[in-house]
Amino acid sequence: MSGRVVVFDTTLRDGEQSPGCSMTPAEKVRLAGKLERLGVDVIEAGFPSASAGEFGSVEMVAAEVRSARVAALARAKENDIVAAGRALRGAVHPLIHTFLATSELHLVHKLRITQAQCLEQAVAGVKLARTLAPEVEFSAEDASRTDYGFLREVLQAVFEAGAVTLNVPDTVGYALPHEYAALVERLVRDLPGAVISVHCHNDLGLAVANTLAALQAGARQVECTVNGIGERAGNCALEEVVMALKVRQDVLGLTTGVHTELLAPASNLLANVTGVWPQPNKAVVGRNAFAHEAGIHQHGILANPLCYEIMTPASVGVRETALVLGKHSGKHAVSSRLRALGVEVAPEEVEEVTARVKELADRKKLVTDDDLLDLVSHTPERTVRLLRYQVVCGNALLPTATVELDIDGKRHSASAVGNGPLDAALKAADTALGWQLELLEMHTRALTAGKDAVAEVVVRVRRGDNETTGQAASTDSIEAALRAYVSAAGAARRAEEAAA
Repeated sequence: MSGRVVVFDTTLRDGEQSPGCSMTPAEKVRLAGKLERLGVDVIEAGFPSASAGEFGSVEMVAAEVRSARVAALARAKENDIVAAGRALRGAVHPLIHTFLATSELHLVHKLRITQAQCLEQAVAGVKLARTLAPEVEFSAEDASRTDYGFLREVLQAVFEAGAVTLNVPDTVGYALPHEYAALVERLVRDLPGAVISVHCHNDLGLAVANTLAALQAGARQVECTVNGIGERAGNCALEEVVMALKVRQDVLGLTTGVHTELLAPASNLLANVTGVWPQPNKAVVGRNAFAHEAGIHQHGILANPLCYEIMTPASVGVRETALVLGKHSGKHAVSSRLRALGVEVAPEEVEEVTARVKELADRKKLVTDDDLLDLVSHTPERTVRLLRYQVVCGNALLPTATVELDIDGKRHSASAVGNGPLDAALKAADTALGWQLELLEMHTRALTAGKDAVAEVVVRVRRGDNETTGQAASTDSIEAALRAYVSAAGAARRAEEAAA
């Protein structure tokens, strides 16, 4: 049996069904391009019969994607299947994905058909789909709750009718890993020649575990979504299953064609498009996936990252490990951050500064770059500081900002207009600095609750060959962003001077 796993991405179809995650046709095309570069094998573009807009979206994705297969979903009904075939006419590698529920619960209460009618409809649907596309996949909806004898009968019939890939979804996330593995193992044994695919939902938090168990049992296609978005509690997360296969390749012996260094960029693009960000502790792509606050962990990471990281940030497209300064931090992290800010302190003073960091963190949770510099008794004069700023904006006004900086003891001010108040403020800061910085990342989160919440902003910028970070916090989110940006600018300047 081949060790190559086919990655079937359904972010644009099942993922979009997650509340708040709907996408415009243009956004779907943009994401499809990112997924193609990521290296997924199949991109499920949508459900053409759902609406005219959905049909158009699938058509547009089919016309743009050249290397990956493009799938369109269709119920095992003539109108759906014909619509899917029409929407895929521009695809280089079209695939019709047709489905029908097979569990007694669905047959009796939802579809109100008999098992015999279900079998007949499934076979007819696959035969029609084969006349419209060179490749057909059949999904037995609610397969994990279907009587095994009937499930095998349906899958054998549709396989003989032309569906090479047979998907056995855990539609409601009900199965346990050992149960799901046993089901897949029987199907692999009883249906030689077919590719068994799995599609797991996360209602019990077991989507990735069930998927990995199925792969060990012989499944060779996984259906998943970026960030695990999808109906209810979501789907199997693409980035998690792919990295599990990569990190534990020694045990699992399976590979994919995914370029893992593009996982975080794909996650970020999806979040920017939908406005729905993964939780901070989300595996692989969450903001805290490579962040460490505990002093013991920070020391281990600085000594050897393998102490506490089983994959490198770079392997998934994250720039670097983040050492967060808080009440759990130790002297090694404090010393490391001070060096990044251009400050060298004696070993005996590091202990004292670390104690001050802990004391401050008990009061305000986050210790920013400015806070840290203030805690050091002999910090050299900061070369770049924000003195003040002003923004004028409104829904009927052109956003305008004025920023005043202290650079080497001299005041520099500038004004700029932008697409919004923050854009205007950052452009004004660039002009005041006298050089351009490329903003690579900006993350904002509320540290406290309420309308007067404290906003933490972390930025990453590039100037020349140097990439630096800055962080700040304020009840004014624009001020926090400016202070973080200016802090990163100062770090970039120090890095250039050190290299000269």
